[in-house]
Amino acid sequence: MAAGSAGARFKLVTCAIVLLPFLVTIATSADIFLDWHVSTDINLKPVSTDQPVITINGLFPGPLINATTNDVVHVNVFNDLDDPLLFTWNGIQQRLDSWEDGVSGTDCPIQPGRNWTYEFQTKDQIGTFSYFPSINFLKAGGGFGPIRVNNRPVISVPFPKPEAEFDLLIGDWYSSSYKDIRSRLNTSDVLPPDWMLINGKGPFMNNLSLSYETFNVTQGKLYLLRISNVGTAWSFNFRIQNHQMVLVETEGSYVNQIELESLDVHVGQSYSVLVTANQSAADYYIVASPKMSNATNNNTLVGVAILHYDNSTAPATGSLPSGPDPFDVQFSINQTKSIRWNLTTGAARPNPQGTFNVRNVTIAETFIFQASTAVIDGLSRYTVNNVSYLTPNTPLKLADYFSNGTGVYKLDAYSKNTSNANAVRGVFVASALYKGWTEIVLKNNLDIIDTWHLDGYSFFVVGIGEGEWNPESRSSYNLYDPVARSTVPVYPGGWSAVYVYPDNPGIWNLRSQNLESWYLGEELYVRVYDADPNPAKEKPPPQNLLLCVSPAPNAPSVSPAPNAPSVSPAPNAPASKAYNPHRTRYFKLFFVETIYVKCL
Repeated sequence: MAAGSAGARFKLVTCAIVLLPFLVTIATSADIFLDWHVSTDINLKPVSTDQPVITINGLFPGPLINATTNDVVHVNVFNDLDDPLLFTWNGIQQRLDSWEDGVSGTDCPIQPGRNWTYEFQTKDQIGTFSYFPSINFLKAGGGFGPIRVNNRPVISVPFPKPEAEFDLLIGDWYSSSYKDIRSRLNTSDVLPPDWMLINGKGPFMNNLSLSYETFNVTQGKLYLLRISNVGTAWSFNFRIQNHQMVLVETEGSYVNQIELESLDVHVGQSYSVLVTANQSAADYYIVASPKMSNATNNNTLVGVAILHYDNSTAPATGSLPSGPDPFDVQFSINQTKSIRWNLTTGAARPNPQGTFNVRNVTIAETFIFQASTAVIDGLSRYTVNNVSYLTPNTPLKLADYFSNGTGVYKLDAYSKNTSNANAVRGVFVASALYKGWTEIVLKNNLDIIDTWHLDGYSFFVVGIGEGEWNPESRSSYNLYDPVARSTVPVYPGGWSAVYVYPDNPGIWNLRSQNLESWYLGEELYVRVYDADPNPAKEKPPPQNLLLCVSPAPNAPSVSPAPNAPSVSPAPNAPASKAYNPHRTRYFKLFFVETIYVKCL
């Protein structure tokens, strides 16, 4: 048709509406590939003594895992130590996938000279977490590092965007080799750690510190500090000279924001606080001092770093900022109780956190676990309900999958709410009712601040008390806005109560975060079973499932069931030591565009 003819015809047309679908692709999650070479370095000397320090890619502390909600993290771990190795991802819930949890009950260890790749998703999570070696007392030698799980851009954050974020890995440290400490745990009393390190560095102004940590800030700007207690024994009180902190998040939950002069952080816990650089340009002390200790300011057990204003010419002056009485347990209890869930903000999802709450739940069962010590076969042990955990040669998860646990453990062999008559060593595996709300009461017969952690979940901290727990104690529970987190303190001679909803099938470690207690038996496993074989309910074993080396004589062994999945190496993934933006997962949205056209 000629152009002129077409122009004439336009005078006679009517308008029609044509609906044309078009496709928009939006990235939702990324694959992050990391190669970790784990080895010891005897030249680091964080406290000026000859000792092996466990490093990752030569770093102490280890590298940051910087992820976003729903990312998939692949960590290829090369074990260059002379000990078997596992890493656990403290607070990462491993939804439907306890195969990747990295504890003795779920995974065979990575043997020296071998490598294995973890693959886990930060499913529906945000927040501040950490990772560390989970077996062989290795955490006392290092190998720990930070995990950030950032919000997706479409989810609003309940505080202003900070100028920068800092990871503060703070923890106690032994001045001798972790191997020496480990060898003496079974035979004699071992003194607790005598140093406090901040990001692997000793206290400022201490002659034995080869270096100290400094955080650079700009006057008038806002900063987010992600604080984790990566130590083995000591809780600490954290504070900054002349600066207030605003608590905003803990272990994946946004909290009601409270202004603090100091913050108690117990072993295994993580927090996010906001700090505004609103003082005169100078240097200021950052202090982490132990709880339940009379350490003085010049003691090696008082960690000291520097907050440095970038236009500062004045060194930090005066005495270190004072904190609460370290033996004032009531201060710590009151502060712990004051940390409440922010019910109105979203977290990993846009709906408010308070949409899922415990106000009207019906408790299906109650567990009561009491921590104490006992002498068993002439050796000092830590126990739960008078049972000191005995690690079998075959991980519980493998035994459960391949042989229903036969020959490795007996489900509910020990009581879930009363103590065994006599102290024993045994494989303590407790069953939890799938999707049945469970109350867990944790009791502390020790003279230390204990902390308990449950893998695979966040639980609601509904109660903390002193003295003996009894059913009437429930009248003191906070059922309105209890914070959801994965690690809770249990104070000496006291108790803590949590509610958990067992909707994540698998075998999950419930343990003391105090390393000596954990190593000497203060742990058990909780089995959450869903009979539905649908992999949407629980993932099958990974294709690169790691099988254990030959067990010791007379140890139980596991053979694959007739229809067990074959095990083959995972496909080679691109090696990277940082975030890889080139492997991204997508979802697709169809939109309809209305287009007006002229027709005959």
